Amino acid sequence: MANWPLDPFRLSVEERAHCVAAMRRGSTSFHAASLLLPARIRLPARALYAFCRAGDDTVDLNTDGDCAADRLMARLDDIYAGQPGDITSDRAFAALVRAWAIPHALPAAMIEGFQWDEAGRNYRTLDALLDYCARVAGTVGVMMAILMGRRDPVVLARAADLGLAMQLTNIARDVGEDARQGRVYLPLDWLEVEGLSADRLVDRPYYTAALGNVVARLLTVADGYYARAVTGLASLPADCRPAILAAALVYREIGRGVAANGFNSVDDRAYTTGATKLRLAARAVGGWAFSGPIDETPAHASTLFLVEAAAMPTRKPLRGFDAKVDRAMELLTLLGTREREWTAEARSGS
Repeated sequence: MANWPLDPFRLSVEERAHCVAAMRRGSTSFHAASLLLPARIRLPARALYAFCRAGDDTVDLNTDGDCAADRLMARLDDIYAGQPGDITSDRAFAALVRAWAIPHALPAAMIEGFQWDEAGRNYRTLDALLDYCARVAGTVGVMMAILMGRRDPVVLARAADLGLAMQLTNIARDVGEDARQGRVYLPLDWLEVEGLSADRLVDRPYYTAALGNVVARLLTVADGYYARAVTGLASLPADCRPAILAAALVYREIGRGVAANGFNSVDDRAYTTGATKLRLAARAVGGWAFSGPIDETPAHASTLFLVEAAAMPTRKPLRGFDAKVDRAMELLTLLGTREREWTAEARSGS
């Protein structure tokens, strides 16, 4: 079932420039992939990225001694009350929320992941780590699916899978960098199997074959999620598929770079060159993986709450008059949701 924006998505010149610059500066991989998005999705996707990037930076660069993620959650509440602060990324995200009726639970879950970062949380098991990945990355996958008009539970589950895969790749790539900042995201029980510990990794971040085994194991898990995620591409709008496939291919290539370095992500940080990005973008435009059945495996337990927050029931495609009625009913449902939000805002004095 498609999700048409209820409100026009309009940004000021300043907000547009900020969103474009945030993506170009923050991630060459995502920026390159975004160039393949159709115009109607490109700016909203950049607005989403700008808010996520600003939130991550708010936490990572916090020097005030307080809980920056709590401040970010308060800003989010202001956005949903229709009163975003005078912060460019917040204003742009507020326009996004209004246009696509993005559920509060999705960005709130992302900020919860930032709170876990501030708390210095470690993850005993892979499932615990996936709970974290669901918050900081699965949320983005689900919100991107909403921007592309998809709220079917299975499609959302595959979008969340792509977020999990990308975050696991990030973790595998950044083991050394994270350890030098006092952070360890690798599952503690996997480290212990190899005779390692998080404390020792932070105290002395150096590569060993045992650590490489853990990194290799994490990338194997990521590959499984990539494989499942790409089956959802055929369910996306045709003009959106190349961009999402390009992002998946570029990120998966980062994992292959880690493997090419002997799974040593302490002394070397894998990356993809501009030439490689162009090659993978061309491969994505070529259209492979855009056909075939979607993997209907239910959402992983870590992402199920995101899918449930965003999903509308899946139904067989309707045609002709039935399709027109279906669209009208969906719009009425979304308008009802919006009316309730406006009423709540009015009662709160916004």
